[in-house]
Amino acid sequence: MAVEAQVRGSDGPQWLIAGLGNPGPEYDLTYHNLGFLAVDRLAESASIRLTRPECKAYVGSGVVAGSQVLLAKPQTFMNLSGGSLQPLLAKYMLPPERLILIYDELALDWGSLRIRYKGSAGGHNGVTSVIRSVGSENFIRVRLGIRPEHPMKDMKDYVLSKVRKVQMETLDSTLAFTRQAVETIITEGVEKAMTKHNRRAQGANEEQ
Repeated sequence: MAVEAQVRGSDGPQWLIAGLGNPGPEYDLTYHNLGFLAVDRLAESASIRLTRPECKAYVGSGVVAGSQVLLAKPQTFMNLSGGSLQPLLAKYMLPPERLILIYDELALDWGSLRIRYKGSAGGHNGVTSVIRSVGSENFIRVRLGIRPEHPMKDMKDYVLSKVRKVQMETLDSTLAFTRQAVETIITEGVEKAMTKHNRRAQGANEEQ
């Protein structure tokens, strides 16, 4: 199902673009905070300041790809993200279909990106919280792969660990590609964005 960008008559945001992560400097540049990093990249590109506290999130308003958007980084910690995003959707009278949620995905290899419209949480606690709070699975997901190269005994420790220095170049490329993917979702719809931007890491054999 395509969610085409539409021009509304109000001055409010047409999209809520949110990244999932954990607040606090100790979580900066961890794998579980790729959603925050992606929203930061969007904010930087659009000259949007993500400093306004609202509904347990830091938010910023501006224009991305010709549409008014609200960027958000929930400050509730990952597993309670829905408690921030549901009030933001309600406050700005946006349906779940107007939420673009960006987050890390263990089922995809490092450097991969998958756009998906609706579906289950796939074991991601942050997405589970959003689904429960919003009361719908019908929102757009931009999933960024973080699967490690080798099996890990404790995946919780892994997702909360820092991105390695040798991965920083790929991270920068992925964040730039994510920005382009979000812009395509806004301008051309989710289905065309999936065709253009769903990609796997070089040599990867990741899940769909």
